[in-house]
Amino acid sequence: MKFLVVGSGGREHALAWKLRQSPLADRVFVAPGNAGTAIDAENVPIRADDLAGLLRFAQQEKIDLTVVGPEAPLAAGIVDMFAGEGLRIFGPTKAAAELESSKIFCKHLLRSAAVPTAEFHTFSSREEAARFLTEREDEPIVVKADGLAAGKGVFVCENRQQALQALERLGKEAEFGTAGQRVVLEERLHGEEASVLAITDGRTLVTLPPAQDHKPAYDGDRGPNTGGMGAYSPTPVVPNDMLHWIEEHILVPTVHAMHRAGRPFQGVLYAGLIITRQGPKVLEYNVRFGDPECQPLMMRLQSDLAEVLLAAVEGRLDQIEPLRWDPRPAVCVVMASAGYPGPYQKGFPIRGLEEAANVPHTKVFHAGTARNEQGQIVTAGGRVLAVTALGDSIAQAKLYAYQAVKCIRWDGAWCRKDIADKALPFRS
Repeated sequence: MKFLVVGSGGREHALAWKLRQSPLADRVFVAPGNAGTAIDAENVPIRADDLAGLLRFAQQEKIDLTVVGPEAPLAAGIVDMFAGEGLRIFGPTKAAAELESSKIFCKHLLRSAAVPTAEFHTFSSREEAARFLTEREDEPIVVKADGLAAGKGVFVCENRQQALQALERLGKEAEFGTAGQRVVLEERLHGEEASVLAITDGRTLVTLPPAQDHKPAYDGDRGPNTGGMGAYSPTPVVPNDMLHWIEEHILVPTVHAMHRAGRPFQGVLYAGLIITRQGPKVLEYNVRFGDPECQPLMMRLQSDLAEVLLAAVEGRLDQIEPLRWDPRPAVCVVMASAGYPGPYQKGFPIRGLEEAANVPHTKVFHAGTARNEQGQIVTAGGRVLAVTALGDSIAQAKLYAYQAVKCIRWDGAWCRKDIADKALPFRS
């Protein structure tokens, strides 16, 4: 069979790498891919937002299954386009993808389904939101852009002044485009954050082991939000009994609510959660594999990913065997360009990849990389590499990952040094 993975990041490298291991896979293409996917699969020079170009390629190559990595093509309707031409594609329709592409839609759906989430207010303009803030008590609050903002449209504010500054940023900074025209203001919740992902065909849910992402840029969860500086799985923050509760009270009601709303959901349902004293609450939903949560999950997955995704597309998830997982935890450390999540330079040669590949139980997934005219692998993005390792314990997996990180160098390379440390107090 032929598979096409849409996207160019570390998540897409991990998906292509895992699909390539399937006995079903004759060829795996990645569009547009990166320097790492060019090694583990075949790159196709078509942008992830060129839906017409992707459709033509899938038709010409007779692709058996397309797997969409990033949220933007899903929000633009790539699933509707491919399915309309009779092509199998894994992911939600444009209408169902609003669960991620509109924070306002998501919050109202959660309320209608009685899914636990933060109290919120929605506004059709930043000016409306600013008036609301100035007329109420000064207290901590979370400001969210309604639309897609590459993980950077959320501002956790200590007071009214910070919230007003966040609203101003949403309006002034070009990176947010139209995403910040409508706004959600939420109560600020306290607790550990966790990610629980499930694959669903709209009727059956297959819940994956919980993971924990690290969004803030710097150690100790300080600094601006990023697309994710690292992740690990499983996380002791979500024990098994809580995972079952999340499935019963959060994931299943959401799938039912989407069906009632006339937007049946097929694909990855990704719940970004916060574990409060009152229990788990939904911070946000994503409608695709997380990046970097996907990397440790794919390292641990022992089942055939191609079989699972095909079953989801064909509506027969209830017929597959339970997924098999490596019992060892996995830790993923993101190496980034100097300046990220702000402006950064590209084109720096990356050294030490071969040495890093020799660290035991480790895989270096590429995110923002390319090859230059001299054939060197160079930086081509803000998040450059996702160094992922398995270990008999979280501490050992972390050790292997950072051993590989130490092998790799380029001008301005940096990473957080504390990925997975939140799990270490749970050790017995």
